[in-house]
Amino acid sequence: MEDDRGNVIRIDSRSPEETRRIGKAIGRLARGGEVILLKGPLGAGKTTLVQGIARGLGIEGPVQSPSFVLERIHRGRLELRHLDLYRLSGEEALEAGLLSDIGDDQVTVIEWAERAEGLIDADLEVKIERTSEEENRSISIEAKNPAWKSFLLEVQKTC
Repeated sequence: MEDDRGNVIRIDSRSPEETRRIGKAIGRLARGGEVILLKGPLGAGKTTLVQGIARGLGIEGPVQSPSFVLERIHRGRLELRHLDLYRLSGEEALEAGLLSDIGDDQVTVIEWAERAEGLIDADLEVKIERTSEEENRSISIEAKNPAWKSFLLEVQKTC
């Protein structure tokens, strides 16, 4: 489903595997320089989605939440810069330099992006919500820039 402006799609996921598949589609389509904000409650599946993005970027090996280390960098076709702001305010993340140095040869994914609201420009904003079933999730992906509408359509086709 997309909104009337074509800049939001919603995809239902019935399992962690489906959430990873959605992430993999995003990773495969990434070209570098993307900033992706992830929002959702604890346990919603943000890290699971990032695991899929990593696979789509050709990254092997484990991808874990950087909650305690704040940032993890993985190397694949493009570098994946995986940030977690759960333990920081947006201002603290800025002061620590976590919201800078975004390069064209990387994809930056920020979990708990609500904490940096208005402090960083994003290309995509992903909201993950639990639905009534235990494993089911509703994933809303919004293109924050009109240039990303075609990206959304490609993700939707793949999923």
